[in-house]
Amino acid sequence: MENPAFTLAALCAFGGTMGFARTGSIPSLVAGVGIGAMYGYSGYLLKNKANYGIELAILASLVLGGAMIPRAIKTQKPLPIALSVLAITGGAYYITKYREVRP
Repeated sequence: MENPAFTLAALCAFGGTMGFARTGSIPSLVAGVGIGAMYGYSGYLLKNKANYGIELAILASLVLGGAMIPRAIKTQKPLPIALSVLAITGGAYYITKYREVRP
């Protein structure tokens, strides 16, 4: 259950770093690494069967989706659309897992 969180962490951190490298955008770097850290820590919690791992993954998906979905609608550019899809997919996966674990 932690593998999607680690994958999303790597994608977000890499994307934020690449955004900074290409355009010098500090907000991209901070957001990408910050959301990546949230996903990474949730993966760590899930791997160690600690409390709040699923909830943190859902929160990270909400933050990512909240930032990217309006931008994807407005700009119609591939990167915001891809990040929006990742946020929705990750959020749906962890909400499903949450409902399985906590009926």
